[in-house]
Amino acid sequence: MVHEYRRKVFGYECDIYGHLNNANYLHLYEEARSIFLEDVDLPIRELQRRGIAIFITKAEIDFIKGIQLESVVLIKSWVVSGSRLRGLWQQEMYVDDELCSRITIEGVYANNGKPRRLPRDIFEIFERSIEK
Repeated sequence: MVHEYRRKVFGYECDIYGHLNNANYLHLYEEARSIFLEDVDLPIRELQRRGIAIFITKAEIDFIKGIQLESVVLIKSWVVSGSRLRGLWQQEMYVDDELCSRITIEGVYANNGKPRRLPRDIFEIFERSIEK
């Protein structure tokens, strides 16, 4: 399942050249993943209530084209693969149907700060979200 999230780029997110600051790409990708989790009925608050955290272990961003102040970005997010211990996400950022950036995110699931397998019911939600 590919999740789509749109939002405008604001001035405080831009560098002195009027482009989205490199660090804020990661922020927007995180925002889109959080909304994705809400849309599959796994909001962060519910994961926290159940003692589950998702720790990012690796993030690789490709910057393809600069994004200007006040652009409306479309972020597409999907789960590529996963197990009860790890997950792999892919996300892409577009402006006017043009690919501007992509990121690959690897994460590990944890409980009380230590890697732990997801409960089966939560893993099944992630498993259903894998884009095939």
